[in-house]
Amino acid sequence: MWRILAMIGGITGAAGLSQFPEFSQQYLQRLAGKVDALTAVVADFDASASRNGLTREAALAELTGTDFLADRQTDLRRSFADHERLQADLAELRSASPLERLTMPQRMGDGETLAAAWADFRPAIPATLDGAVTAGVGYVAGWGLLAGLWSLLLWPFRRSTH
Repeated sequence: MWRILAMIGGITGAAGLSQFPEFSQQYLQRLAGKVDALTAVVADFDASASRNGLTREAALAELTGTDFLADRQTDLRRSFADHERLQADLAELRSASPLERLTMPQRMGDGETLAAAWADFRPAIPATLDGAVTAGVGYVAGWGLLAGLWSLLLWPFRRSTH
């Protein structure tokens, strides 16, 4: 019985993890679009600041005096920070293979991008080497997890040989 359950765990793990390479590719594409949009905002702001003889920080400091300007300053600071963080994540993910991305969940941490990629993602049979490898890893992990859980559940009922 435990072998059947372990095999079910393995098959479930294989089916699930085999989808990761394609999902990570779709996340990467969405992240690139988001970084491109933020790059345009940053470049536009920096150009406006430059035309007025200001650095980015000096231009941001001038956004005071009203609640609207203070809110806009806060929004822009957040956009600049997001741009820097997401640009670094994008560079790391682009330089990694789909299998390497499996070890980089922290680089796929933009909740908005993750939710959008997930909303459009449709599972498919993996037809790449990366999909086959992650299916194999998923099988071993799922099989091991369920076999281990089954062993733990039965442990109190084992007879002592002494």
